[in-house]
Amino acid sequence: MSSIRPVKQARKALLWLLIVFIIATGVLVAGAANGKTGWGPKLALDLEGGTEMILAPRVQGDEAINQEQLDQAVEIIRQRVDGSGVSESEITTQSGRNVVVSMPGAPDQTTRDLIQASANMEFRPVLITGGYAATPKEDRTPEKDLPKPEGKPENPSDTNWITPELFQEFEGYDCETELKDRGGDAADPAKPMISCDTDMGVKYILGPQEISGDKIKDAYAQLARGVNGSVTGEWVVVIEFDAEGTKIFADTTQRLIALQGSQNQFAIVLDGETISAPTTNAVISDGRPQISGGFTQESSQALAEQLKYGALPISFDIQSERQVSATLGADQLTAGLIAGVIGLVLVFIYSLFQYRALGLVTIASLLVSGVLTYLCLVLLGWGMNYRLSLAGVAGLIVAIGLIADSFIVYFERVRDELREGRPLANAVDVGWKRAKRTILASKAVNVLAAVVLYIVAVGNVRGFAFTLGLTAIIDLVVVYGLTHPTLVLLARTKFFANGHPLSGMDPSLLGVKPLYQGAGKVRRFDENVVANRGKKNAKASVEAAKRMTIAERRRAQAGHSAVADKPGSTQAKAQEENNE
Repeated sequence: MSSIRPVKQARKALLWLLIVFIIATGVLVAGAANGKTGWGPKLALDLEGGTEMILAPRVQGDEAINQEQLDQAVEIIRQRVDGSGVSESEITTQSGRNVVVSMPGAPDQTTRDLIQASANMEFRPVLITGGYAATPKEDRTPEKDLPKPEGKPENPSDTNWITPELFQEFEGYDCETELKDRGGDAADPAKPMISCDTDMGVKYILGPQEISGDKIKDAYAQLARGVNGSVTGEWVVVIEFDAEGTKIFADTTQRLIALQGSQNQFAIVLDGETISAPTTNAVISDGRPQISGGFTQESSQALAEQLKYGALPISFDIQSERQVSATLGADQLTAGLIAGVIGLVLVFIYSLFQYRALGLVTIASLLVSGVLTYLCLVLLGWGMNYRLSLAGVAGLIVAIGLIADSFIVYFERVRDELREGRPLANAVDVGWKRAKRTILASKAVNVLAAVVLYIVAVGNVRGFAFTLGLTAIIDLVVVYGLTHPTLVLLARTKFFANGHPLSGMDPSLLGVKPLYQGAGKVRRFDENVVANRGKKNAKASVEAAKRMTIAERRRAQAGHSAVADKPGSTQAKAQEENNE
């Protein structure tokens, strides 16, 4: 039973690895067939080229831009561009004033809009709503009927903010025209403003700013849950405010919940444009409002990214946009791939020279690791916009040696157990228990180093760290799912169990000599091991003798003499030979 269990576990592990491989391949085939992804990984800016945008800042009033504002803007734009993955875009400054955004490939409209939406984000209460287009002149409110403030506004939701001049401007405001001409001008946060929602086709008069966008700590999209905690299938956007924003928002919702109609809404304004104007259904005191309203997964994630990365200290205009060629190109990629192939071939040669047929297990494991890595790179490019740079290729080449190191640790541990005199099947089981601790520790260090490097680095270095961490995880999957199970099954075959000269388990190769046991049986042992054991036993006997009492030592000497005096004993024969 003890020998059958490892075989069943090995077959089960191989089956699970096959299932993982089939699922990953099926997803890739389905994605490629539907045009969602290609058959190869996406390439980064240095290998494929892409689009370069130069953003010119627009500061409120006559203020001059400072380096702190520019650095903050660069960081937020980088978070926007890379917010959904490792696209390895380059975000830099130019002449101490402009921001240069270089992205691989041709960015989609969502990414382009996200970069252009680079103004301060703010939360304002809605005062009144109207149609998206300008009201025809003949239908506009007569001057005598225009709303007139009855006193000083008491709060941002007070309609006394609406002056006759503001209402006339609101009726004549055409969103289609005004949004093009406005160019991202920031409104005074202490005064009301006119804003449009292009998705809903609505325009608003909004009260003064209540909360600025920099009070948002986090924002994310998720499926809504019902009263009983079950998932409803409706996508919502969750906002998390910081401590100050939580307090302000609690006071705001306390006031809005008592109002009716459009005054029950609060608008989220980005670059002067309303991106959402949800109604207030409850007082939210925990600083975690939830926005709902017919979102799809894509639209909810887009809104969450706008909320999370929307608060910039300055606004930007796209000054120029052009296509750029690859900074390195196909030659460098080819050279990197050739270097990887050379490294792989050298590992193959070393494995066959050192481990004979056992080296085929190493080769098979490396090939499977390569296929799984390729599938992961393609699927990650589809799912999280990962792009492979030359630094990422370097990470893959370095991983070849790290992966081979796991096999060497395992195989050498098995051979050590064989030198101790264990049969191959038992040596594989014991060797694996000891080797896997070393392998896990090694891979944990690799993953930890990759995670730290990924967090603290930017640009191509993150690509190197990503591939290094990815291959470390894949290595563990292959070692557990292929290498060890295969060795368990091979250890039960005659070719390996009997130590064939080409198996890599040949006794002469391991420094082991056979010992005849009779009936055609041969037991392998290492003479050095036996000698060492003899030395250890002799040393132990000496130590034991030193600890004997005088009475115990005399009894031992008497027993030794009695044995020596027996006819035919070894001691007696030796004495006779000496006498002769």
